[in-house]
Amino acid sequence: MRVLVPLPALGFDPTEAAVSWQVLREAGHQLVFATPDGRRAHADPIMLSGEGLDPWGFIPLLKKIRLIGLTLRAQAGARRCYRAMEQDEAFSSPLRYEALRAEDFDALLLPGGHAKSMRPYLESARLHEVVAAFFDAGKPVAAVCHGVVLAARSTSARTGRSVLHGRKTTALTWALERSAWRLTRYLARFWDPHYYRTYLEADGQPAGYMSVQQEVTRALAEPADFLDVPADAPHHFTKTSGLARDDARDERPAWVVVDGNYVSARWPGDVHTFAKTFDAVLKAAAG
Repeated sequence: MRVLVPLPALGFDPTEAAVSWQVLREAGHQLVFATPDGRRAHADPIMLSGEGLDPWGFIPLLKKIRLIGLTLRAQAGARRCYRAMEQDEAFSSPLRYEALRAEDFDALLLPGGHAKSMRPYLESARLHEVVAAFFDAGKPVAAVCHGVVLAARSTSARTGRSVLHGRKTTALTWALERSAWRLTRYLARFWDPHYYRTYLEADGQPAGYMSVQQEVTRALAEPADFLDVPADAPHHFTKTSGLARDDARDERPAWVVVDGNYVSARWPGDVHTFAKTFDAVLKAAAG
């Protein structure tokens, strides 16, 4: 199937995009990329190198010494996927947002990322129209992390509501977002304390109001439609601690939600399972 993957010019998460690309491509799908201006996209460089995630990361010579950065950056397998994706012609020669039409594709994949440079992607009126067209046409859609925010902000032409209204979904949870924010705010990247928050609360807004989980939840029919890992789920600590990530052979750390032909996941730690699940949905849709 022909799968559209829109990306921002800069700042997407390399794991969420590249691992999904590899899994779906190996499964026989054609992935087509799009960016605002038709130039190749670039992942968040901090997530690739880990430079700047240690307390001395603002010092030019010392930032090459990485301790926390080696733990928080994309894992080795994901970095290999990203390097391979960079060689893909479709990634190097993306379409422009303005040229996109849902009828030209079979499915849609929305990666995430937390860098501030994600905002033009999340706020793009053109992408909102395209995403809504996929949902309104009943085509398969997968979204992970902040990609779910892009879906939540897209308004159905049929209902006048968010395309996620009436659906079950997950996304980056406030617990995961807050723990990463606190780590960098108070220890790792203290000179840039809000690196892990794409949007901050305005005066008078409660803590977490602009988090991914709370924004997505506001778009849903009921708060209970946002699905986090149940307390009695097997491997609950592994799934929720933020310390473990899935891989091609181990799905235990992952949490993926399927609602019809819509697939969602929380963060890079879910992405192998997320992509394999979307592949199954695509094959089922193809008959």
